[in-house]
Amino acid sequence: MEGANQAQAAADFEVAIVGSGPAGLSAAGRAQFHDAQNGLTAPSYVLLEGFNAPAKTIQQYQKGKHVMAEPGFLDLRSDFDFQAGTRESILGEWQTSLEAQGVNIRYGADVTQVSRQGDVFQLACADGSRLTARSVILAMGTAGNPRKLGVDGENLPQIQYQLDDPDAYSDEVIVVVGAGDAAIENAIALSHHNEVVIVNRRDEFSRAKDGNLNAVLAAINDPKNKFSCLYETNVLRVEENAEGDIPITIWFETPDGEKAVPCHRVIARLGGIPPRKFVESIGVEFPNARPDAVPELSSTYESNVPGVYVIGALAGCPLIKQAMNQGHDVIEFIRGNLIKPADHPLLEYQFHMMPFMREVDELLELFQQRIPMFRELNTLNFRELIIESNVLVSYAEGPMHQEAQTKLDTLLGQLQDKDPQPRTARIIEEGAYLYQQGDYATSFFTIVEGEVIIEDGHGEVLRTLGRGEFFGEGSLISGQARKETARAGSGCILIESPRRTMVKLMNSNEEVRAGIDWIFIVRELQRHFAPEATFQQLRDIAQNTPIREFKAGEVVYRQGEDGASMHLMRSGSVNLSRSTDDGPPVLVAELRAGELFGQMSLMGDPSRRESAVASVASETIEIDRTQFLALIELNEAGVASLQQQVSSQALALSQMEVRTESTGVMQFLMNNGLGEATDALLIDERLCVGCDNCEKACAETHDGISRLDRSAGPSFAYIHIPISCRHCEHPHCMKDCPPNAINRGLDGEVFIDDTCIGCGNCEANCPYDVIKMSYPAPKKPGLFSWMLFGRGDGPGEVEGFEPDDTAKASGKRAVKCDACMNQPGGPACVAACPTGAAKRLSPEQFIRLVD
Repeated sequence: MEGANQAQAAADFEVAIVGSGPAGLSAAGRAQFHDAQNGLTAPSYVLLEGFNAPAKTIQQYQKGKHVMAEPGFLDLRSDFDFQAGTRESILGEWQTSLEAQGVNIRYGADVTQVSRQGDVFQLACADGSRLTARSVILAMGTAGNPRKLGVDGENLPQIQYQLDDPDAYSDEVIVVVGAGDAAIENAIALSHHNEVVIVNRRDEFSRAKDGNLNAVLAAINDPKNKFSCLYETNVLRVEENAEGDIPITIWFETPDGEKAVPCHRVIARLGGIPPRKFVESIGVEFPNARPDAVPELSSTYESNVPGVYVIGALAGCPLIKQAMNQGHDVIEFIRGNLIKPADHPLLEYQFHMMPFMREVDELLELFQQRIPMFRELNTLNFRELIIESNVLVSYAEGPMHQEAQTKLDTLLGQLQDKDPQPRTARIIEEGAYLYQQGDYATSFFTIVEGEVIIEDGHGEVLRTLGRGEFFGEGSLISGQARKETARAGSGCILIESPRRTMVKLMNSNEEVRAGIDWIFIVRELQRHFAPEATFQQLRDIAQNTPIREFKAGEVVYRQGEDGASMHLMRSGSVNLSRSTDDGPPVLVAELRAGELFGQMSLMGDPSRRESAVASVASETIEIDRTQFLALIELNEAGVASLQQQVSSQALALSQMEVRTESTGVMQFLMNNGLGEATDALLIDERLCVGCDNCEKACAETHDGISRLDRSAGPSFAYIHIPISCRHCEHPHCMKDCPPNAINRGLDGEVFIDDTCIGCGNCEANCPYDVIKMSYPAPKKPGLFSWMLFGRGDGPGEVEGFEPDDTAKASGKRAVKCDACMNQPGGPACVAACPTGAAKRLSPEQFIRLVD
């Protein structure tokens, strides 16, 4: 005890907090609260900041930046206030609180070393000062180490990795690289006086807060703005211009090939690199060598070094509100008060229906350990995943199910006044369908407990999945309808994650993406080549079958060249065409996700008989000769079936080749984007009389606004493609819909629900111009009033109607064809056609059409 007292006396402070960002400030505020409560005259803690002001990262935000208080579902715990507002107002409030509370902060104290000496830590600062503390909280963040472009020219003087004052620039062309919140905010602020191009290496802004997502989409879609976006684009290099007024040119790799953008400057906002070397010098361990890895921490934020705690962005928690909550809580933990995290009630609602009684943290640990793919996530990311997902619990039909449903109904009654409404678990019966073959859905399932039975369309069991496995990845990746049926087995607990959550997770975590990709390959190989093979037997083969990506128009292989591999479509579509001696290439097939092509190169004829070209951005699984032979060894009986498939495909291709008129029509359809359609409206011009009944019926079915334009659109031979939704496999309109208002029905209909906010992003994203923004149409007199008394304008849309004040107040909303999904008679446009000229067709019916 005497030695302990001496050690305690030797420590200058109980807690040293390194970094005064949101997490560090909140920790210091909580420590000061306890000092005041205990009547201490000398502070028990110290807040060390290397800068000359608190919250250096916030200080370096652009002037006037609006700082959002996300996530909205989370309550704030801190002795410092934080609400959405400008950078200046937030910093001012924090400075006032620092002074009012008397927080013990030292500026210019840049910590360079932390070492253990007995029972205390010694901290050395750059100015030569030293101090000791029993516990150390690392809250430095990552913003001080910006990630660079990683290409030639990244250090040119016109390349910036920080933006202080957007108003300092005017009449320039500025490229902003990045798709996170900082990049979006910089780009929007700069666009007030400059022409701005924002570069996103993905096809949507999956990491942005809702407010920033809404803002950037509005900017992109506003024709008055000189603001554009390059999606699916990577930086190749930056070059200085030898002459002219524009100093540099930045080169990109885009889906359409290389693109050069001359500009005055580049603002690269690619996030920060954690100060890993410093953290590791303390002894703190990281789980892997990835640059963005975060230390492994306990539930109290303690690292593997006892007494060293990590919070904020350095712990993988970049949002201000979350970081402040951690700062508050870590002081409580150090003091021995094991309080529950702020999101604890939300998780309690999610876990309320579990068939066994355990604490939230126990269940989270149990869930994460049982699902290998999610073990790679840090605790915070996994908690967010659960909050954004649905938890499904199955009960056998009978008293237990009824009791569980009663319990859930009681909870829902207690939560009905909460806004926003928290998620709760869903009760399902054992044996219930989770989805059926042919359903269009993109949610992703993981199994925590129990079994899920996977069947074919005839009810035959294909396989049984158990704890830790996942399913539903095929439709998530390909956009196609479910290829199998899934039923809840006995005692199953499932996590159902929505598409947007999974896209965000896959984009931010390579281990999760790799795991899903690997399982997708295994299951496709199993389905096509070796249905009886186990995952273990297919493991090595799957690891040696790469995923190939092709841009729209990119050649997969050319006719006449020797081939040594075959391809299995993963997503998108590929056109096969054959060249002739006396004319242009002839389209002989259009292939989609789940189909094989190029098999002949591995089955007797290495010379390619046709050229394969991606009609839209596509992905394939490439299988070389070695892997193909390994698959055959697993299922020698399947060789005859493969040979039959190749023979049938060769015959079909040859038949199409000699049908010149048919192939011309198919080429026309593919050239106009029907390669990604699932339900397209086509009109036979030999039968169409131009009555426009289709348009009128559409308007009458949809509250006075037509979803199609019959006369517009391209024609070839006798086929006309009007302006109407094709219900794409991977709907362009769904990307970056802020409120997730665009959904897919079980039969594939893409529709917009009542949560649409009118941002216009879907209209801009649709390459086929089938979405329009419109005010609600005025009410018209009934049909009989028009027929008998001539009141109103009759059936159809009232052209150029003037919205009333109520409609103007509600604003424009996006409208598009929904294939009349709720109409018993099916699509009104087809039903109203008096001659049968209008048909809605799926791609499988295109061949019959042209024949």
